[in-house]
Amino acid sequence: MALQWTVMNCCRPAHNADAERFFSRSADRYRRRIEKKGLEPSSMMLAEAVRSAGIEGARVLEIGCGVGGLHQWLLQYGAASAVGVDLSEEMLAAARALARTRGMAGRTEYHRGDFIDLAGKIGAADVVVLDKVLCCTPEAMSLSSLSAAHARRVYAFTVPRDRWLVRLGVAVLSLAMRLLRSSFRPYLHDFAAIEASLQAVGFERYDERRTFLWMMRAYRRR
Repeated sequence: MALQWTVMNCCRPAHNADAERFFSRSADRYRRRIEKKGLEPSSMMLAEAVRSAGIEGARVLEIGCGVGGLHQWLLQYGAASAVGVDLSEEMLAAARALARTRGMAGRTEYHRGDFIDLAGKIGAADVVVLDKVLCCTPEAMSLSSLSAAHARRVYAFTVPRDRWLVRLGVAVLSLAMRLLRSSFRPYLHDFAAIEASLQAVGFERYDERRTFLWMMRAYRRR
């Protein structure tokens, strides 16, 4: 059974604030890695799976977009435009800078905040992607449901695999965050339940790929 913690809605603002601080510190490092090496393998398998479904002329919505490497890769390979959402202004600043250097500024737009709060303000997209995002929120089911409702054709995510080494890593990071008095926690949610909820609203899985630590699943509307 998947490991899962329950956090009340009232705790989400504190969790988000600490998550923003946690990831903002890494914005420059992520940007440099994208510039030098491109997407990491776990992100590339998501990008390739989405591309295989056909992205020519598509509008892409990436939730938890970080420095923008994933959706900008999809723009490079045929998507028409992209919207990125992230908690961290430092991540978004890096994404905007990368978009400018790649000549994509006119095809991208960015929003800071929690997609659960912003969902009503952001339009639908042909493709919705979440790369290592559902594992960073206490409300994965809510986020999945709201984000899937924005996907006209394709919905894909990458999450940690449920295996002992990952569980150990989650436990160690959670302990470290607790000792640092941070509300941010990583999560291993019940992704079978999330898949069932996607199937209930008309999605079917067409691809699944794995690395040692990560699992990618991609869905299309029936």
